[in-house]
Amino acid sequence: MTKRQYFGTDGVRGKVGEFPITPDFVLKLGWAAGRVLAKQGTKKVLIGKDTRISGYMLESALEAGLSAAGLEASFTGPMPTPAIAYLTQTFRAEAGIVISASHNPYYDNGIKFFSSEGTKLPDDVEAAIEAEMAKPITCVESALLGKASRIPDAAGRYIEFCKSTFDSNLSLSGYKMVVDCAHGATYHIAPKVFTELGAEVICMGCEPNGTNINAEVGATDVRALQAKVVETDAHFGIAFDGDGDRVIMVDSLGNKVDGDQVAYIIAREAQRNGSLKGGVVGTLMTNLGMENALKELGIPFERANVGDRYVMERLLEKEWRIGAENSGHVILLDKVTTGDAIVAGLQVMAAMVATGQSLKTLSEGMTLYPQVLLNVRFQGACDPLATEAVKQAVNDAETQLGERGRVLLRKSGTEPLIRVMVEGQDAQEVQQLAEHIADAVRQAI
Repeated sequence: MTKRQYFGTDGVRGKVGEFPITPDFVLKLGWAAGRVLAKQGTKKVLIGKDTRISGYMLESALEAGLSAAGLEASFTGPMPTPAIAYLTQTFRAEAGIVISASHNPYYDNGIKFFSSEGTKLPDDVEAAIEAEMAKPITCVESALLGKASRIPDAAGRYIEFCKSTFDSNLSLSGYKMVVDCAHGATYHIAPKVFTELGAEVICMGCEPNGTNINAEVGATDVRALQAKVVETDAHFGIAFDGDGDRVIMVDSLGNKVDGDQVAYIIAREAQRNGSLKGGVVGTLMTNLGMENALKELGIPFERANVGDRYVMERLLEKEWRIGAENSGHVILLDKVTTGDAIVAGLQVMAAMVATGQSLKTLSEGMTLYPQVLLNVRFQGACDPLATEAVKQAVNDAETQLGERGRVLLRKSGTEPLIRVMVEGQDAQEVQQLAEHIADAVRQAI
């Protein structure tokens, strides 16, 4: 893969006001992207965002840069990331741009791009954009400057698309559900989708104010959702992250159902109804319980590197349709071109309706191994993973676990974090080993 200076595993991301998430950098990024994308034809680019207060500033900067390069910007307002992927296709746009830092706190933001086919930009296109960034900014002549417009029916279009992925012979009538939108981009989309399909919807995390996105709500923190499901005697709950590409569910007893379990339920239902094509792609973080449960069903399983772009690459390579990360990214290539939390949730609900089984019963088909994930923040160019002390701590843990578990250390692709993951059969042992390794990482820093 081409080494990129600005693009990470999911676009360009950072703290607002600090390089590279500054108005001047984003303006030039818009210009550089425009220079590369303008060569393709329609000269129209869609721009969507989540609910962060910084989105207003950054979309203005992007618009100016794109205009200087001669491209038109069409704004959707707050919309889920997968909605921009879908709308980019339907409007035959050159590209789609999403202003979002996904599950990060409000003070972070990012810029990510979709191709005209609604997929993440190929590495060579990102490299071409970075090459343009090295040049001085220029401006096309006035008659060729790009215009700006808004797409007033963007939300309605996407709502109808989501509903179209749910079997028209099925209904959510009779189900009471709690929907947690993380005060993010799904706040005006998801409740309508589920209500229009017949469900009784209880909303939470649906009052964004620019700074409360992902704050103790949503897919990254389901404690409030778990409590609400039990309190309201709901059949289940569903949580999205700030930009709507992650989904976590909660059963009627308040038990968390993560991305691995969601993918397992979808794959098993596809096998049951004869629509399964190939197997399932997970990541290095995928729980051993999912791998074992799929094996029992005779469904093939493979691991890719962490990151939905790597899951996507493996799916395309294998010509399979179902991929997932346990964090809640679920890719269903027979329905969408990228991870779509609402669509994934709908497929689990379709399995519930079609089989008459509860979410709790459907998720009991696989047993999750205890898994501990600890994050250690670091700064600068240091690489604590290369130190002998850290290597020894990992080796000791792997020796102790043997074939009963796994250890994984990696740098986050979106934040300055070292992620320490330990998985095994004994929860107490797993916790102790994870803390021992995390301590070694902290000392190395």
